Amino acid sequence: MIDWQPSASFDAIRLRAAFNRLAREFFHARGVLEVETPVMSVAGNTDPNIASFPLEFSGRTDGAPRTRWLRTSPEFALKRLLAAGIGDCYELGRVFRDGEAGGRHNPEFTMLEWYRVGWDHQRLIGETAELVQAALGLVGRSATLSKTGFRDLYRERLGIDPLLASLDELRNAGSDIAIDGEGLSKDDWLDLLMTHKLQPSFPDDQLLAVYDYPASQSALARIREPAPAKAEEDPPVAERFELYLGPLELANGYHELNDAREQRARFERDQSVRRSRGSIVPPLDTRLIDALPQLPDCAGVALGVDRLLMAMLQSPRIADVLAFEFSRA
Repeated sequence: MIDWQPSASFDAIRLRAAFNRLAREFFHARGVLEVETPVMSVAGNTDPNIASFPLEFSGRTDGAPRTRWLRTSPEFALKRLLAAGIGDCYELGRVFRDGEAGGRHNPEFTMLEWYRVGWDHQRLIGETAELVQAALGLVGRSATLSKTGFRDLYRERLGIDPLLASLDELRNAGSDIAIDGEGLSKDDWLDLLMTHKLQPSFPDDQLLAVYDYPASQSALARIREPAPAKAEEDPPVAERFELYLGPLELANGYHELNDAREQRARFERDQSVRRSRGSIVPPLDTRLIDALPQLPDCAGVALGVDRLLMAMLQSPRIADVLAFEFSRA
């Protein structure tokens, strides 16, 4: 194969176009507005596990920062639109993450992200599944939706309570995973157990929505506190979900946090973790923080389009669904 040629087949390229059309028709029929937001921002993603690409602008800035950051998601700008009152909206576009290249990752990829005013994460699970099921119809496939709580999944399949288990219990549950576990946190072990012991067993014809994650994995989601009488056996949980088609994670959704003080504290904790690791520390998005008090009660979800196309074609390689993957870009 000569490396100027596409990495994806023409059929895969046509399938992407068909999905883009389907997605736009899906949201148009539901009154969800398509919008476009900036690809470059003065703020980067503070998540310690996501790396943003920095850029240097050479033109006039009128005192604004010269360093800009390629977006890892359109989330912050979409929430500012929601806070301004635009209502239900979505964006279909490219996002960028540094350091992620391989069989299932490409530094630039396509994300479909949308928000529903007045919805919670449970209601959004249903709509996300409907879109994926419609997409599977493009290739003559179908999948049934199943739902399970994060806690129930680990209890039933691994025999551990992920919300109450000690670090040693999690290590023991993953003792057969070939990895150096030195310095890994409880959340690290929970992620490893998901990717190495749970996901591989998810059936190919099943859409599985896992909801209500540990509060420590809340990111931009609301935290639901237990009733006072059950505080010891029922810790707080993050109102978020992830949707899987077979073993592939496709989407991550939240009942969105609109507490500006709490969100700033989370961003600052992220920055502290980054400093402790010697990582680049992007500036936090103060415009988002300023907008959050006006953010309506809503739920939002980000769906990886390339991952969905991989699942639709039952391909293990992201290169198979990209016109030109990273090494040919």
